[in-house]
Amino acid sequence: MDVAREARRQLALLKARSVDLLVEEELYQKLCRSLQTETPLRVKLGLDPTAPDLHIGHTVVIHKLRDFQALGHQVIFLIGDFTGMIGDPSGRSETRRPLTAEQIQENAETYKRQICKILDPDRTIIEYNSRWGKALGSEGIIKLAAHYTVARMLERDDFQKRFSEGRPISLHEFLYPLLQGYDSVALGADVELGGTDQKFNLLVGRELMRDNGLEPQVIMTLPILEGLDGVQKMSKSLGNYIGIDEPPQTIFGKAMSIPDGLIVRYMELATAIPPEEIAAIRAGTADGSVHPRDAKVRLGKALVAQYHSAQEADEAARWFNHTFSARIFPDNAQVITPKADWLEEDGRIRIIRLLTLSGVVPSGSEASRLIRQGGVKLDGDVMLDRDFRLQLDRDWRLQVGKRGFFRVKPPK
Repeated sequence: MDVAREARRQLALLKARSVDLLVEEELYQKLCRSLQTETPLRVKLGLDPTAPDLHIGHTVVIHKLRDFQALGHQVIFLIGDFTGMIGDPSGRSETRRPLTAEQIQENAETYKRQICKILDPDRTIIEYNSRWGKALGSEGIIKLAAHYTVARMLERDDFQKRFSEGRPISLHEFLYPLLQGYDSVALGADVELGGTDQKFNLLVGRELMRDNGLEPQVIMTLPILEGLDGVQKMSKSLGNYIGIDEPPQTIFGKAMSIPDGLIVRYMELATAIPPEEIAAIRAGTADGSVHPRDAKVRLGKALVAQYHSAQEADEAARWFNHTFSARIFPDNAQVITPKADWLEEDGRIRIIRLLTLSGVVPSGSEASRLIRQGGVKLDGDVMLDRDFRLQLDRDWRLQVGKRGFFRVKPPK
């Protein structure tokens, strides 16, 4: 085998669609050594289980992890059950609310299951950073904190912005990048992946490895995917996400709602559609030979097939066409049956409470926003009263946004 040639081939495949690669020559040397010794690289990706579901924004970097796996390298999917108790401050304008240990563990279990939709479970190491994080103890954390100064921490754009605006920064938030960096020390990572907002944290890992006498990891960042609103980062808390575990009809319907300008970007970052086909769609939508709706259908079917099946993708497309072309309420709408303890004494339930407790929307503020914007309908009528109390003495047809259809039935 021509080691240099094969290393260059792998390097070209791996760096595709990445934003930062620090340092490229180091990755090339690591690949050469891996090929010569037949020892796979240890490639790490960490995610904190701060929400119960993975969305396609997460999968941008997970797909790159799969690329490493396809080349025979050892991938480590690290669940941040320890760092999740702090909350990653990256890109935040305020301190995150801490999660309970029970919430973190519950979310972690869903991550383990959902990651197998993308990675080969038999060739994926799943780790929890509480294994070494808890063992650090107070003495270990004090020693870890001695590696960085407050001035260095304030070099971070998000910390710097909050400090200049007089917004509070809790001391425990300074620990987050140090603990994430220590994960790389504990795992002996050769490469760590992350979104572009993780660059500071990943660089801390390089420095801590060097301080501990280890060869520093190479870092690779991937683009951050915009949400369905086309503006903000995809996030479940903002309600602008496509969850990989959502029903086929929901995934397809959400894909059909994205802004036209994001079609190609979603295809490139979140699907396995061949590059030449994406290039043809880009050219076609630009010159008018491909209608944006047809491109969205291709995107929606690709996403459903990726996380469910090709048959369910076709069925979701037919359902969407039938429902929205004919403008009728679907017969197979998801059923919501409120629990008895959700109701007030007179058997009614406030519309915002119904939307949030049933999981239709992630928060009361999101429910209020939808109602205020006319995005909630009951039996076809727009609901503008956020204090409306629904009498659950019969079935109701509930529509949330353009794509969410539900049948609300009285509790049993």
